[in-house]
Amino acid sequence: MEEYIGIDLGGTNVRVSKVNEAGVILQTVKGPSYGTEGPEIVMPNIIEMIKKIDNYQKCAGIGMGVPGPVDTARGIMCLSSNLYGFTGYPIVQHLQENFHMPVYLDNDANVAGLAEALVGAGKGMNIVYYVTISTGIGGALIANGRVVSGKNGFAGEIGNIVIDRNRPKINHLNAGASECEASGTAIVRKARERLPYATINHAGDVFALASNNDQNAIALVDEITTDLAYLFSIVAHVCDPFAFVIGGGVMKSKDLFLPLVVEKYKNLVHEGMRNTLFLEAQLDEPGVIGAAMLPLSMKG
Repeated sequence: MEEYIGIDLGGTNVRVSKVNEAGVILQTVKGPSYGTEGPEIVMPNIIEMIKKIDNYQKCAGIGMGVPGPVDTARGIMCLSSNLYGFTGYPIVQHLQENFHMPVYLDNDANVAGLAEALVGAGKGMNIVYYVTISTGIGGALIANGRVVSGKNGFAGEIGNIVIDRNRPKINHLNAGASECEASGTAIVRKARERLPYATINHAGDVFALASNNDQNAIALVDEITTDLAYLFSIVAHVCDPFAFVIGGGVMKSKDLFLPLVVEKYKNLVHEGMRNTLFLEAQLDEPGVIGAAMLPLSMKG
């Protein structure tokens, strides 16, 4: 069974793991990423971490997930707001020159989705759409075992999909963008505005209030689940996935909101699409596993 190196690079921390093709993590080295100090510091640090992996020379390839859109053909980040100086930096070329093996780069949400599609909740399905609902809303389309990244690396960025153009503009995203209306951050913002008598620390507090028959919370949950149903239906009409695999912190309250989303979704799609599965993400370390799966997914 072949083994691969996966790198999960963030603005604060970096994790380097050896992973086999079944998605089992065999060894991990982790530490600070030095993301504010530029590639001249970050890349040598990663190279030294890879060299601490036992028999790294025998691995069949290297994959890296990064926080931002990626030009996968050129092996560069298109935008690196969390990693100073990495926009346009030749990450793939640099690693290839040092290790002389196949190297692939993609967005961190994309590689997490790849992991879930290949060895997680979506294993064995030809088309999987991975969605994370947390601070923001992100997504990744995995078709026939490969991530669809798009021309500019923005494929799957469903947080900017408009689910109601008549909503107020919140930030740099479109007015009525799903992330501004149904992410964990949005749920907390709306709850603090509409439920001033309640202590709201996270989205789960809202769902708990609704389950306890708080009418204002029930109304908010109805709105949120409708917005999510619209988002899923829009995505489904483009790619008709076998399953949506859903991760992120908001899923801790899945029993209190996901059945409502699924029921509303069924009323928004064609009758023949109502059998789409909605599955909870399974993997504890999808970022580094998915990064390691990149070279595997590109074979053949």
